[in-house]
Amino acid sequence: MRMMITVLAATALVATGALANDVKAGKEVYDKSCKSCHGPDGAPVAAIAKMMKVEMKDLKSAEVQKISDADLKKSITDGKGKMKPIKTVTGKSLDDVVAFVKTLK
Repeated sequence: MRMMITVLAATALVATGALANDVKAGKEVYDKSCKSCHGPDGAPVAAIAKMMKVEMKDLKSAEVQKISDADLKKSITDGKGKMKPIKTVTGKSLDDVVAFVKTLK
């Protein structure tokens, strides 16, 4: 009986979005921590790419969109290529920003 109540409670939390990633919060994190290089819509900022002498991927591209959430999180927390780790994006904020990036497709 306890198991059934636990499952029902968890189902209710998911249905109401309490356990879901928050895309709106993810956009706020993205705007604060990512937008200066990756642009407001995921398109790389050309001046930044030129200055860093890198080819930045468009976050809307099929290539980026097929990357697993775990790998996107790793790129954010550990950095990738010349991209430095974003130490301020952790925990739920990390989940939320990845959820937002996945909406850019």
